[in-house]
Amino acid sequence: MSAGPLLPQLAPPLKAPEFTPTPTLTPVPTLLEVLRGLDAGPRGLTEGQAEERLGRFGENRVPDTRDPSWARLLARSARDPFTAVLLCLGLVSAAVYAWGTASVILLLVAVSCVLRASGEHRADRSTAGLRRLVATTVTVQRRADEDTAPATREIPVEELVPGDVVRLGPGDLVPADVRLLRSTGLTVHQAALTGESAPVPKSAGESDPTGTGPTGTDTAGTDPAGTDTAGTGVFQQPHLCFQGTSVASGSATAVVTATGADTRFAAAHRRTGKPPATSFERSVQGVSWILIRFALLTPPLVLMANAALRGRGLETLPFAVAVAVGLTPEMLPVLVTTCLARGATLLARTHDVIVRRLPALHDIGAMDVLCVDKTGTLTQDRPVVDRAVNAEGRDDPEVLRWAAAAAWWSLQLADLPAPDALDEALLTTADEDALMAYDGVTALPFDPARRLATVVVRTPGRLGTHTLITKGAAEAVLERCSLPDEERTRLRALAAAQAADGLRVLAVATAERPAGTRPHERGLTFRGLVTLRDDLVPTAAEALAGLAERGVTVKVLTGDHPGTAVRTCRDLGILVAGVLTADRLDTLTDPELTELASRTTVFARCTPEHKTRITRALQTGGHTVGFLGDGVNDLPALRTADVGLAPRDAAGVTRDDADLVLAGKDLTAIGHAVAAGRHAGGNIASYLRITLSSNLGNVIAMLSAGLLLPFLPMLPAQVLVQNLCFDAAQLAFAYDRPAPSALRRPTVLEPRALLRFIVGFGALNAVADLATFGVLAFALRGPGDDEALFHSGWFTENLLTQAVVMVLLSLGARGTSGRRPGPVTWSAAALAATGLFLPMSALGAPLGLSPLPGVYYGLLAAVLTLYAAGLMTARARQERRSPPVA
Repeated sequence: MSAGPLLPQLAPPLKAPEFTPTPTLTPVPTLLEVLRGLDAGPRGLTEGQAEERLGRFGENRVPDTRDPSWARLLARSARDPFTAVLLCLGLVSAAVYAWGTASVILLLVAVSCVLRASGEHRADRSTAGLRRLVATTVTVQRRADEDTAPATREIPVEELVPGDVVRLGPGDLVPADVRLLRSTGLTVHQAALTGESAPVPKSAGESDPTGTGPTGTDTAGTDPAGTDTAGTGVFQQPHLCFQGTSVASGSATAVVTATGADTRFAAAHRRTGKPPATSFERSVQGVSWILIRFALLTPPLVLMANAALRGRGLETLPFAVAVAVGLTPEMLPVLVTTCLARGATLLARTHDVIVRRLPALHDIGAMDVLCVDKTGTLTQDRPVVDRAVNAEGRDDPEVLRWAAAAAWWSLQLADLPAPDALDEALLTTADEDALMAYDGVTALPFDPARRLATVVVRTPGRLGTHTLITKGAAEAVLERCSLPDEERTRLRALAAAQAADGLRVLAVATAERPAGTRPHERGLTFRGLVTLRDDLVPTAAEALAGLAERGVTVKVLTGDHPGTAVRTCRDLGILVAGVLTADRLDTLTDPELTELASRTTVFARCTPEHKTRITRALQTGGHTVGFLGDGVNDLPALRTADVGLAPRDAAGVTRDDADLVLAGKDLTAIGHAVAAGRHAGGNIASYLRITLSSNLGNVIAMLSAGLLLPFLPMLPAQVLVQNLCFDAAQLAFAYDRPAPSALRRPTVLEPRALLRFIVGFGALNAVADLATFGVLAFALRGPGDDEALFHSGWFTENLLTQAVVMVLLSLGARGTSGRRPGPVTWSAAALAATGLFLPMSALGAPLGLSPLPGVYYGLLAAVLTLYAAGLMTARARQERRSPPVA
């Protein structure tokens, strides 16, 4: 546990306070107060002080990032609802001394738990390897002792302590919460905390109470037109930087104010709480409780019915337990784990997608809504030039040439470490020869207060005259141009129209000045506007089209301006059904948001709380929701969603909490994951439909026969052997290939729909079983004359009908043609062969089975033919009336 920061981020208290989600901005401590509170100075700590503070405050790491042990994963697997059903039946079997049944059930439980725990353990080890790809050192300034000059060296991030002085440069991760001491052209990416796409300017000066940034560069809190919308906030304080952010440009020296669990990054991680049950977990729990009720009710019902109608006592208890076991899909935990583990292994091997929690693979197959951020997912973290237009709004390459010259000489003359994103876009587009035609004289770099930058260049062939080039926010540049009021108003409207279309706007103006005079940004000649848009991810449009074909709707949740988000959607071919901004969202009740969220495509200016609320509203509306996020600000929504996705380079705690980790923010990989999830989910749903309907039919028939016959319709050992044969055959569902149509719709495991299916087809199966009574009565001339023949005949019929069910219901009315025999077909054939040949084999006698007369097989073929015709008719009718369960 950390002892708390020496100084909180905003005010020096008498003791370290607990983290508050919405800190106040007053009073703001001065730099001197910060250093005093930390008992530190700009020269850095001594090695002795650093060692003492490391022992007192602990390592600089986010808590609870360790992966669970294999034993803990095994224990978590044992809490699966279906495993609980099997354990209950195993205990009942042991209580009646049916040790064989109990042993088989406990073995299945152990195999299932081991398979699931092993799969999740492999996924955890893979994500642990991903963490090593993140930078783990920081440049710190320390002294050997009080009298020694400070020296800089690299240390592990974990050894950083409050009071350390660190140095930051382009591309560096901010290793802790810091207060800037000195800075040069510093801009910081804060998307991991705030969701803002553009770098935010930072400086070592005192706080900026307005929270405004450099208009014209679309920084945090500004829209493309240059209007401040962010208001105040701790993350807009220019002298503060936070763990989880990264340096975009410039350099700085800063003092560490908080580390480890005391950072805002860690506090946001703590506030997310325990994730709710996912779609798959809720569905499994619903089906499990149905099975639990049936399994627990079956033995007493069998006992009471036999005691009342046949005068039988406890001698029927083994049969009753065997019937209950026959109702339960014993292989379900094994089959579910096998299906999901095979899909997860395939994704990791072929598409670099790591499934950290196996049930999430089913959830992503059931997903019908995917929530994504704009920046980094649909667009790259850089703008590109869209157009350059003159004052009349017509394309003019000269405007771009002037803007690029200003960007080039600002970079050269102001001694900036690297161009900012907008200047880089201008330089990438401009002609290099045109840039070299000028000779720079001086530069006034971009200033957030003036919202523009100016350079002075020598124009070839114009001795004694220099050209002043100014670029920046449209409003700021137009104020400095010599224009009539009506012309200035018209040009403002032109810039606003471009901004309203989701573009970032830079205005460009020039002026001729005598050589040697100071740059004077007045009386300029307006040249035109350069518009920039977000650079689209190359694979985004194709990936979005693929998701749409699979029935997945994409919704954009962004902290950016709504116009920018709508423009991106339009460029990618996303039909924008509606736009909802944060201020409007705050006025909606939860029911109103639930109704509106389903028909809204873009949610703009979103905070982490808004993202979480939108995700929950979509779930309330009946959707299975996936959320793709990379920052700690996405963590609450990522945990709320049915399936959370994160790229490999996401914030550490976000990646560790995600259900699926992607090699990159590529929607194509999500499409592959959806297909794998639907493949696995389709096989699981097919298994449940076929197994439960067949088992229910057998149980109904056995209960009816037990009451109608003077003897048990089947011995307990025969029931268990039949059940084990069927279970072994059904493992083929884990390796089956669903029809292509199954991959074009979400695989939702709906308990009520599943129950309707198994009741309907189970009743049909029971009719076929009971029809076998007549066949046996005719073939054996009285079933009471030979119990062994009756048991053998019904044993054979049960396995044959189950084989027919496996083949016909797995294919369905729409998929019986054009498909090669798959694993299920071959497994069903083996099951049928077992039913035909086991009674006449040497293994039949120990089980109480005997060979059947030839006439029985002819009559049984007629029953099976009618049963198959009934199955196909019922399946065709069910598919016409409603979509399949899966």
